[in-house]
Amino acid sequence: MKGLPARSMRSAAEKIGGAEGDRTPDLCIANAALSQLSYSPTSEGGEFSGRVRLAPARRPHFVARPDAGCNHPGMPPEVLPVNDVAHLPPALPLRDFPPLRRAALETLQLNLGYRCNQACAHCHVDAGPSRTEQMSAETAELALRFAREAGVKTLDLTGGAPELNPVFRPLVAAARAAGLSVIDRCNLSILEEPGQTGLADFLAAQGVRVVASLPCYGPDNVDLQRGKGVFEKSIRGLRRLNALGYSDPARGLVLDLVYNPLGPHLPPAQAALEATYRERLAQDYGIRFNHLLTLANVPIARFRHALERDGHYQSYLQMLQTAHRDENLPAVMCRSLLSVDWQGEVHDCDFNQMLGMPLGGGQRVHLADLKPAELSGRPVAVGPHCFACTAGSGSSCGGALSAV
Repeated sequence: MKGLPARSMRSAAEKIGGAEGDRTPDLCIANAALSQLSYSPTSEGGEFSGRVRLAPARRPHFVARPDAGCNHPGMPPEVLPVNDVAHLPPALPLRDFPPLRRAALETLQLNLGYRCNQACAHCHVDAGPSRTEQMSAETAELALRFAREAGVKTLDLTGGAPELNPVFRPLVAAARAAGLSVIDRCNLSILEEPGQTGLADFLAAQGVRVVASLPCYGPDNVDLQRGKGVFEKSIRGLRRLNALGYSDPARGLVLDLVYNPLGPHLPPAQAALEATYRERLAQDYGIRFNHLLTLANVPIARFRHALERDGHYQSYLQMLQTAHRDENLPAVMCRSLLSVDWQGEVHDCDFNQMLGMPLGGGQRVHLADLKPAELSGRPVAVGPHCFACTAGSGSSCGGALSAV
């Protein structure tokens, strides 16, 4: 397997930054603005929706009413005992997440860095424009070697905005040449960023599966969660990808969309919401896609901050535990995925990576010191946040785990 070409690319992509707590002023400003988002459930006309308000200190109080079709609590009460913090029974003691062990490794997920052109309210990575941490070309080459030795089928690239790392394109090309499937977790607005000319064409030419964030089929929810004007940029990005053949059965280029709730509740049923997305995006914007993946919000980083500020953190954890289903445990992503951070350290999933939980909950492990044969049967590091992956229909990087 060829390594990443061009020594100059390596020097351009050297590791910079490093401390998770390290923030530059403009990212602090972005986080301060995001901290004004507040989540509180409200009942309107018998249907609960996430109400988003801006603190009076910033501007006069107002209530934005997002599209309820994108933002109603998931799973009706007759299917699950609870799906929203407003419906919780009296408080119960929080319990431990069930123990898990790893199965065969199928996906190697690389976080190429925390820099992003957006700073989203729900982001579990705390990504933003001024984060400086990024994976080096040497670490990327190491990951490719490991993927080959482990017989991995898929290389899953995430961030931040992974495309902002200079190693992204040579890494994709090398992985595709090695026969790996490649996923780009794309925020869509990156396609319009300076320096990203030809990115969409590159993705199509390499046959990369694009998994694109779009938390609603209308502008209100998207702009509230991801920033003003992001929805229109996303629509232009989707049209560009469609024009290149994405979601065209004759081309075989896969374009999946990702939904996550705006507030403290579970996603709606994936199949039903996908049908609504498909109808509305085709009707309103002429856009087609392959599948919709619904993800629950994991209570860490910015989302946890919002929950704690509004007094909902413990009740959100309780809701997730109440909605836990053992049937989802065999399919959770941490059993078949390995998460590698920008420095090359390995974790059971991207969420554990952000919490600083090493692989298996033991000592910190670098990819260079890990042997693929050591993975199968190894314990998975778990915590209270893991209930977000098993509540209701379940949640993973591939969407819902069951059809409930």
